[in-house]
Amino acid sequence: MNRQGNTLCTKIIVIEKADVKKLGRIAGSWFVIKQNMLLSLFDIYYMENIIMQAWKDYQEKNKERFLSELLDLLRVPSISARSDHKNDMLRCAEAVKGKFLEAGVDKAEIFATEGHPIVYAEKIVDAKKPTVLVYGHYDVQPADPLELWHSGPFEPVIKEGKIFARGSADDKGQFYMHVKAFETMNKTNTLATNIKFIIEGEEEVGSPNLGKFVASHKALLKADVILISDTSMISLENPSIDIGVRGLSYIEVEVTGPNRDLHSGVYGGAVANPVTILAKMIASCHDENNHIAIPGFYDDVVEPGAEERKLMAQAPFDEGEYKTDLGIRELWGEKGFSTNERTGIRPTLELNGIWGGYTGEGSKTVLPSKAYAKISARLVPNQSSKKTTEILLKYFESIAPKSVTVKATEHHGGEPYMTPIDSKAFRAAAKAIEATFNKQVIPVRGGGSIPICALFEKELGIKIVFMGFGLDSDNLHSPNEKFDLANFYKGIETIPYFHNYFAEMS
Repeated sequence: MNRQGNTLCTKIIVIEKADVKKLGRIAGSWFVIKQNMLLSLFDIYYMENIIMQAWKDYQEKNKERFLSELLDLLRVPSISARSDHKNDMLRCAEAVKGKFLEAGVDKAEIFATEGHPIVYAEKIVDAKKPTVLVYGHYDVQPADPLELWHSGPFEPVIKEGKIFARGSADDKGQFYMHVKAFETMNKTNTLATNIKFIIEGEEEVGSPNLGKFVASHKALLKADVILISDTSMISLENPSIDIGVRGLSYIEVEVTGPNRDLHSGVYGGAVANPVTILAKMIASCHDENNHIAIPGFYDDVVEPGAEERKLMAQAPFDEGEYKTDLGIRELWGEKGFSTNERTGIRPTLELNGIWGGYTGEGSKTVLPSKAYAKISARLVPNQSSKKTTEILLKYFESIAPKSVTVKATEHHGGEPYMTPIDSKAFRAAAKAIEATFNKQVIPVRGGGSIPICALFEKELGIKIVFMGFGLDSDNLHSPNEKFDLANFYKGIETIPYFHNYFAEMS
């Protein structure tokens, strides 16, 4: 190939791969085989730079529109846990479908489920090319408590370079990066892979209907890898990739004492108070070293090896900054493990909510009839959500004193998942991040859960790679959720590189 002015003049020798056994010196230059063509390393580098510049130019020209479209999606209160938002869920699904069509997919469909709908879209450019299946979710967590928001949760505000809105990082902002990255590649005619999208509406309630959909649509979802951006990275200065996510077991406990609320002066001291009993039961779950004291809980846990702990210790962590950000004076956790280990490679048990008795304005001296708690466990490799849930349910029922009755029920769960770091997909993701950040990626384990990961691998027989661009400080599931504009745009910039590198490695 020769360059004359701004015109790229191409001379390509088409050969069979079998004709060349290894790299060789031809006419004084190094040559390699790329898609059955003989190209010099210099020419490949030059061509790729042209492609990458085309991406940058398109993204810069359209960045304000990209943001405006995301803000429109964030205005839809697609809360899957609330039945009164059913119409909002349908409206959001239609909006997502519309954005796919505008971006240039071959087809986009909405599939009804027994719950909220699933949006599917695809662009098949060549059956011989590898196929990437992108997963995301358009449903969001409830915004409560509303009084703690600095602005309306569904009235997105941009302040100090951050988008404040429910779903901005989890997961509308992150899955929408993929829509705009796809648009970038499609409009610049540089798609290196086939792309399929599955965007569901029930992730925040445990994906109860996704399993049936995947099992009955295996041909539709056939792909070579699943790409998910529903995780985070350490920072833009220290880019990282989650190599695993924890599993989840979620239960609710109901404690009943007397058959009605009682006068605390007349009956207090003679009748067991369900709130007190529940508090004692919950307190018994941890010992003095903050180790989970429930029999059998750790039986299947794979203890981290010294090498893995050494690698985790290399991830930058500022304890003072961490405490300042959270407004706390001291950290808490299982003795013998660092903060990063506690939130990544160790299982945990957390109280997510507790209530009972009178909680209204003013006072009411009452001994309540009932008390409730929602409790979740985060699980690590080898732990089973089903087995752990059974352990938790039996534990709370077994420690109940005769003065009360206890009813423990399951909500939902999911299995832990690990990504093989020697896979083509992981190497392509790491190379993509290194290309746009100019830094080597740090592998870490995520503390959150994505229940569908094990399901996807079981049904579709393919691996998952995570490319999260959020931050742990994005207030996920909390008031004032936010997503940095820099991270949003960096994701759109980086994702096309993944597709190119994955195609090359495949």
